[in-house]
Amino acid sequence: MTHINSKFTYFATKSNAMKNTALTSTHEALGAKMVEFAGYKMPVQYEGITAEHDTVRNNVGVFDVSHMGEFLIEGENALDLIQYISSNDASKLTIGKAQYSYLPNDNGGIVDDLIIYKIKENTYLLVVNASNIEKDWNWISSKNTFGANMRNLSDDYSLLAIQGPKAVEAMQSLSSHDLSEIKFYNFIIGDFAGIEHVIISATGYTGSGGFEIYCKNNEVEQIWHKVLEAGADFGIKPIGLAARDTLRLEMGYCLYGNDIDETTSPLEAGLGWVTKFTKTFNNSKALENEKAKGLAQKLVGFELDERGIPRQGYDIVDGNGNKLGRVTSGTMSPSLQKGIGLGYVPKVVSAVGSKIYIQVRKKAIPATVIKLPFYKS
Repeated sequence: MTHINSKFTYFATKSNAMKNTALTSTHEALGAKMVEFAGYKMPVQYEGITAEHDTVRNNVGVFDVSHMGEFLIEGENALDLIQYISSNDASKLTIGKAQYSYLPNDNGGIVDDLIIYKIKENTYLLVVNASNIEKDWNWISSKNTFGANMRNLSDDYSLLAIQGPKAVEAMQSLSSHDLSEIKFYNFIIGDFAGIEHVIISATGYTGSGGFEIYCKNNEVEQIWHKVLEAGADFGIKPIGLAARDTLRLEMGYCLYGNDIDETTSPLEAGLGWVTKFTKTFNNSKALENEKAKGLAQKLVGFELDERGIPRQGYDIVDGNGNKLGRVTSGTMSPSLQKGIGLGYVPKVVSAVGSKIYIQVRKKAIPATVIKLPFYKS
């Protein structure tokens, strides 16, 4: 998922080389602008980024994010494998709870970030980024000296994200379960839109509440149409990946490939809160030493003090034009109507209130480091 003006504009249009989701033809029938994303043909927008962004912030919208990857890890040693490959402490999970985490690589960087679901005893679902499915599968397999059973379900399952402050009210008629009782980062497996055994998870990437729905490919079309029907009175609309990106950026959520990657330190990226040194995990000793030594730089959020739009790759400079770092994600915030971004800067200028400059073409635009998130509901 990069900013609309960078990632979503340069993909090849070889449709025969792209994979479809179960809803590709549905999006095309709705008039969505389709682009290649992580090898999939995906809807980038329908009526426009700002309108779709505002729909999610104020009402409710539905995204097709079926390109995401799903791995099932099972068996007596499933937890042992997950504890070793992931940074967070998965032993704290109980059935029906989910956890944000990342996969540390061998060199101090990040293989991917992911969500881990405890489905039942000795059974976990790992949800990974679409662009990293093959890489993550190979990485986890290479570390599976524990004999855990692994199944890649990515091609068999679909995922819808129903996001917005009206999501609970709009979707309640589709399930016999009280959706308001599903707490953040909790989930149930139950009936939804006439389909049994659907994962209904109170997770998302927008910061406006809602659910993520996991179902089989042959079930998702029915669910999609029923979701739009049930949400009609609440202003629901289909939402593309471009608005998903502006929504997540307003929350300061990291995007793999932009803000974090194989070369970025998870500690410098602000992921210390999901880095648990109470256990041993892959490369944990090196990360623990890095923490003890002190961080050289940090990923910060900033707002432009003047009109302008920061873009991924733009230089961050000081008042004398000396380079401090680079913008990793940036946009014109639809909610705040100002330029916002994330970027790595030396620790000495990472404190809230610090003044930095963003080099936008030939002009250095002043900016202020702020406390995340940018958008506060």
